[in-house]
Amino acid sequence: MESISVFDILKIGVGPSSSYTMGPWRAAQMFLDRCVGTDEFSRIERVRAHLYGSLAKTGKGHGTDFAILMGLCGEDPVSCDVAALPEIEAEIRSSGRIRLRGAREIAHDPSTEIVFHFDSVLPFHPNGLTFEAVLTGGEIAQETYYSIGGGFVVQEHERECPLRQRTKLPFPIEKAEELERYCEEQQASIPQIVLRNELMWRDRERVRLGLLQIWKVMRECIFRGCHTVGILPGVLRVTRRAARLNHQLLGIANPLHGDTLGATVPVLTDENVTRWMRAVRRDGQATIAHTFQDTLKWVSTFALAVNEENAAFGRVVTAPTNGAAGVIPAVMMYAACFMGKSDEELVDFMLVAGEIGSLFKKGATISAAMGGCQAEIGVSSAMAAAGLAQIMGASVGQVLQAAEIAMEHHLGMTCDPIAGLVQIPCIERNTMGAIKAITAANIAIESDPRQAKVTLDGVILTMWETAKDMQSKYKETAEGGLAVNISVSVSEC
Repeated sequence: MESISVFDILKIGVGPSSSYTMGPWRAAQMFLDRCVGTDEFSRIERVRAHLYGSLAKTGKGHGTDFAILMGLCGEDPVSCDVAALPEIEAEIRSSGRIRLRGAREIAHDPSTEIVFHFDSVLPFHPNGLTFEAVLTGGEIAQETYYSIGGGFVVQEHERECPLRQRTKLPFPIEKAEELERYCEEQQASIPQIVLRNELMWRDRERVRLGLLQIWKVMRECIFRGCHTVGILPGVLRVTRRAARLNHQLLGIANPLHGDTLGATVPVLTDENVTRWMRAVRRDGQATIAHTFQDTLKWVSTFALAVNEENAAFGRVVTAPTNGAAGVIPAVMMYAACFMGKSDEELVDFMLVAGEIGSLFKKGATISAAMGGCQAEIGVSSAMAAAGLAQIMGASVGQVLQAAEIAMEHHLGMTCDPIAGLVQIPCIERNTMGAIKAITAANIAIESDPRQAKVTLDGVILTMWETAKDMQSKYKETAEGGLAVNISVSVSEC
């Protein structure tokens, strides 16, 4: 039984895609690690990467070639200086040389040594890539990897999940009914059960601090997106909207910039993020209540901010994917700013959300290349709905029902990014997923789960069957839906 940590589902990375950016980035690192382990690294003369299937068809728009270069040269998506990455890529392309793992410099021309095989698909998964290293003496070292969604990467010959994911947990969970049974038997909440499993990998304080770090990255991502104007990269030339919405909603109450939008971008500090969140909450303005319309706009602004950052190769939290990275942060920021939820409550939110995400990964997929957008926005909305219901005081049954309701109303959603970019319709879909999550949590908490006709396990099974029935052109290939019916000259999403 595969053991998946919350930190496998919620992880820090760089946009715009977990399958097409994060996965290939990690695969490049894994290949060079493999070469080090076999004593081949010091003999590498050239490195080629071959991309297949969906990875080839929309790889350019998703920045797959960029990600491979960053992985090969030793940058890490968790800790790298994101602002410096474009300059690193430009230097590689202009010089025709790359420093592998920051150590071994070799000739490298990305235009010929990153090869897009548009008409070939490898058998195991639509997102396949093969690395070849030409060694001194002409030998070839080769390995094939598959980016299977959410930043997860497996090798072609792997028949089991990695050793860490074969850890025996006190509460092994494959289905929601098992999770519910454990909670009943142990007289425990979902986050308590999940935490007991997490303790098999790290101690209680490291779990807490790790999740708080994830929440910090989410807040910072929203903050950056809410204060950055301009045009997103790519042929669509999509205008950022989160900053303008933030400016309009705060008006002169914004403590971090004056009346001129975009005149200055506030420095990213903990103090500035805190001051901005106080302004969003209207602290000290007790006589000015948020209207329902304002609240809806704020949730949308939070989600837009994250996915505009994601589209601009910014740092985000894969939750459970980059394309759906805005849903959970938007709902968590809503809980923090409009419900007064504490950081400790948000830790419980993430424990629950992570477990729901792992249920979908085990029972269906979190890869749009396998299941369409229901596997990304749908799963993230279900995760957020469950997390929110938990911190609203829902019972175990109501938490699971919230996840079911959210996914039920994303079933069949296709993945059809225009021009292969994670922009249209992806950015707006995050706003819809966040609002649906809040609605699902509120419906569930007023419901009796014993009267529900659809279970979470039932909806996960249905999602997987729907994914298998869906035509491949609707699975992140840019060959169906909006991707073929809307001209790439369109600049308004």
